[in-house]
Amino acid sequence: MENLIALLVAAPLLGAAVLLCGGRRLDRAGHWIGTLLAASSFAVGVVLFGAMLGYETEARTMRQHLFSWIPVEGFQADIAFQLDQLSMTFVLLITGVGTLIHIYSIGYMEHDERRRRFFGYLNLFLAAMLLLVVADNYLLLYVGWEGVGLASYLLIGFWQHKPSAATAAKKAFLVNRVGDMGLSIAIMLMFTTFGTFAFGPVLEATGETSEGTLTAIGLMLLLAACGKSAQVPLQSWLGDAMEGPTPVSALIHAATMVTAGVYLIVRSGAIFDAAPDAQTAVVVVGAVTLLFGAIVGCAKDDIKKALAGSTMSQIGYMILAAGLGPIGYVFAIMHLVTHGFFKAGLFLGAGSVMHGMNDEVDMRKYGGLRKYMPVTFVTFGLGYLAIIGFPGLSGFFSKDMIIEAAFAKGGTQGWILGSVTLLGAGITAFYMTRVMLMTFFGEKRWQPDAEGHEPHPHESPRSMTIPMIVLAFGSVFAGGFFSIGDRFILWLEPVTAYEHGHPPVSAATVTGATMVVLLIGAGIAWAMYGRKPVPVLAPRGSLLTRAARRDLLQDDFNHVVLVRGGEHLTRSLVYVDHSLVDGVVNGTAASVGGLSGRLRKLQNGYARTYAVSMFGGTAVVIAATLLMRAV
Repeated sequence: MENLIALLVAAPLLGAAVLLCGGRRLDRAGHWIGTLLAASSFAVGVVLFGAMLGYETEARTMRQHLFSWIPVEGFQADIAFQLDQLSMTFVLLITGVGTLIHIYSIGYMEHDERRRRFFGYLNLFLAAMLLLVVADNYLLLYVGWEGVGLASYLLIGFWQHKPSAATAAKKAFLVNRVGDMGLSIAIMLMFTTFGTFAFGPVLEATGETSEGTLTAIGLMLLLAACGKSAQVPLQSWLGDAMEGPTPVSALIHAATMVTAGVYLIVRSGAIFDAAPDAQTAVVVVGAVTLLFGAIVGCAKDDIKKALAGSTMSQIGYMILAAGLGPIGYVFAIMHLVTHGFFKAGLFLGAGSVMHGMNDEVDMRKYGGLRKYMPVTFVTFGLGYLAIIGFPGLSGFFSKDMIIEAAFAKGGTQGWILGSVTLLGAGITAFYMTRVMLMTFFGEKRWQPDAEGHEPHPHESPRSMTIPMIVLAFGSVFAGGFFSIGDRFILWLEPVTAYEHGHPPVSAATVTGATMVVLLIGAGIAWAMYGRKPVPVLAPRGSLLTRAARRDLLQDDFNHVVLVRGGEHLTRSLVYVDHSLVDGVVNGTAASVGGLSGRLRKLQNGYARTYAVSMFGGTAVVIAATLLMRAV
């Protein structure tokens, strides 16, 4: 069965090659080819999953070695794959949700002239992400990591005729390059320290390595995770990425790109376990981003950008859980999987609303859409209930476990982290209830556009609603299925080395507190947006609201500190280069030229001048000789 692992990557990679190189002759069938190859990769994943279940728990790791890319003495770079419980979880999520997004895109991109190319980019994205999670070494993981960055650039900027889309793609690419430098430095440190890139030897040797070296590697891995998973301070690209088509938003924000950082940290858990300072940094980043994204999501009127803030916050939960070590790794992945279902459903639901509202994204121009789009309303509503942690739905199980694990950290740190996760749950309930109320409830608020065309809301075609229904089932049942008999914990335990935490309060108390803050958040949203009409024009709002609308001034900060700082640094370097470096070089050349010019005057071609020079030289030599004898 190990020989099938390569097919996971090969199928969508073949689709990308065919669709991007096949030309216009494939325009009519391109979307079917892309969807079929994505589904083929999912089918291979299901077959491998069934085979893995037939093995003993400790013997479920499959490996496939294809060839050695660089086989030289002292440097071995292999193209090899590893499929264990952790990578299998990602394979099923990426290919399953990815296939549903492909199906959804058939209807959503129906009238786009470049649909074939779009599906080629989707296939390329899947191939890169699958390579990232099935690689058996950090160097091959880096190849997939960079492939995901390239594919995201192409997809975010797919509508490049819009300046905003082209700018957003470039921004995402550049910000991610900062994180990519962290991963490349970490890999270099690993090779110089361990002499290999392979996961097994690197992670097994952490006990024999100095804590300082492991801390440096861990911090560089965290920098990489911040870039791909849009965590503070590299989070600024995520909101702008909404300029891409909605299926892209669902793919990037739900099951693929933003989860890569969580995978990297959990896969490298042994490094962080042996480097407490780096592990603490992971927790701090997760906690800060959790609140940052939630606050931003509260003030957005663009439905996709509100969900983007939500993604940032939910990934913050996962990063925080991963920073808790063995008591949190499994819950980070569990929330990642459940989030893949309900967040993909929410984004596809947002796309369905936009499809029926002439691509309008401003929620203040929606209202009462539940009457016109019943399937979208129900599926989006189930995703809403799941993400806020409504009892019995997927988010309730995975998020509650993260909150409990945060309290189980112990001491003052445990109480702080537990309180942050509780506060985040309350804010999540507020901004998601706000989205529901502004979109599906109240009176209609849409107006004719500049050309006098008034939207006519309608339900989306089956190619779009069927994937939404399937994802809604996952939003409802996945969390409970994973929790029965600690099924998910037992599944990942061989990889994550799970340790049971002991929170200072009971699980029932944590659940009760979570329900209280959930009701408070939803209640405040109802009081603000449900009891009274929503104005079409947004009020000025408080200082915090205005800051949140501008993403808590993240772009202003980046412009002042990084852009202007970079400009001043560049100007300073140019001045030093011209004045000091070039000054020394040019000054030396001028001095030599001037000296040679003066010396050249002595060579005038007159014999009498040379005779005088010889006489003078002889006199100097005689005088020096006599002086030395006298001394």
